[in-house]
Amino acid sequence: MPVLPEDVALSLLADGVLEIMGQLWVSSNNAMLGVVRADGVEAACIYKPVAGERPLMDFPDGTLARREVASFLTSRATGWRIVPPTVLRDGPFGEGMLQLWIRADASADPVALVNESDPRLRPIATLDAVLNNTDRKAGHLIPVEGGHVYGVDHGVTFSPVPKLRTVLWAWRGLPFAADETAVLAALRASLEPGEGSLASVLAPLLSRVELAAARQRLDRLLATGVFPQPDPRWPAIPWPPV
Repeated sequence: MPVLPEDVALSLLADGVLEIMGQLWVSSNNAMLGVVRADGVEAACIYKPVAGERPLMDFPDGTLARREVASFLTSRATGWRIVPPTVLRDGPFGEGMLQLWIRADASADPVALVNESDPRLRPIATLDAVLNNTDRKAGHLIPVEGGHVYGVDHGVTFSPVPKLRTVLWAWRGLPFAADETAVLAALRASLEPGEGSLASVLAPLLSRVELAAARQRLDRLLATGVFPQPDPRWPAIPWPPV
């Protein structure tokens, strides 16, 4: 199934009829593959019900689906199209995250992209620093035909405690490009409270402390002007890394 335009995909995900096709056996959070249909349009999707989330020591219970949606909204604000269209809605097993399924280019190897420090991954590394992503594995990178690379699995993001764990350290300590700095500055401005701001749409999904921490991360990134370095107080690479 082809990737739909974002507005069409979001409408379909939010309002379409969801049919579950099966469970993803590799998922630790009861992720399911489904098809969503409306008005003759259909698309494959991933459904992660809140009820299936595995409790974690360092994230409040029942919040992972909201973090996935918050990551999409932040990604959309950058214009980089990293996180596939994602919504929060009811499903067969209750409220959960519904995300457009992205078919990977079978000829592309995400591990090779990481090992070769492919420049297409640089925006993803930048976004991960903003999101405080604690689990950027190579397997969470989805190259598609045409060359674009998506990133998925953002349930463990937006912790107020610095916990960046990623396989994308190739640019650590290097300065942001001018366009990257411009995006970071625009994101920081959009996180100020105000009608129609990014902060206003993230508020129902994240706590005030988590939003404040996101502003502080952006302030640090803009002040230093460089990609973050690994924090010695926290493992730098997720396990397993793929």
